Amino acid sequence: MNKIIKPLEYFIFWSRWLQAPLYLGLIAAQAVYVYQFMHELAHLVTKAGTLSENEVMLIVLGLIDVVMIANLLIMVIIGGYETFVSRLDLEGHPDQPEWLSHVNAGVLKVKLAVALISISSIHLLRTFINAGHTEDRVIIAQIAIHASFLVSALAIAYTDKIMMQTLTVGQSAKH
Repeated sequence: MNKIIKPLEYFIFWSRWLQAPLYLGLIAAQAVYVYQFMHELAHLVTKAGTLSENEVMLIVLGLIDVVMIANLLIMVIIGGYETFVSRLDLEGHPDQPEWLSHVNAGVLKVKLAVALISISSIHLLRTFINAGHTEDRVIIAQIAIHASFLVSALAIAYTDKIMMQTLTVGQSAKH
């Protein structure tokens, strides 16, 4: 039976590498965001004298939005790869992200939830700036979505905290 189980376990463990192309796809998506950022930045610079203050603010918020989504992508790409596929050999690398040294699935979920809240906040701010041209039901829906992101993030963080306390108590009971 062990002759069957051991290769099966290795095959199941190997299957994590099927996620690698997904992370490569996210890197390609990030390249698209870099292109979009440069396009929007060029628009802002070339039209600088003709744009109203609100138009400039909306474009800048769009740029911030792209940067925050790119940051989210980096967290998913690097954190997900490190957590679910393979360790990155970055010990001593001067550019190693500080958060990478203590990343796990729970920490990654909380960081992603906070990033989504930040992105949602930018979208909501853009809506508020442009409120005169936005239907009330759209504004209310965006506020409700943002509130659900907040509640979800708090629930995820609280659940992770409880799990970490349970794990810590369980580990200290063994020693």
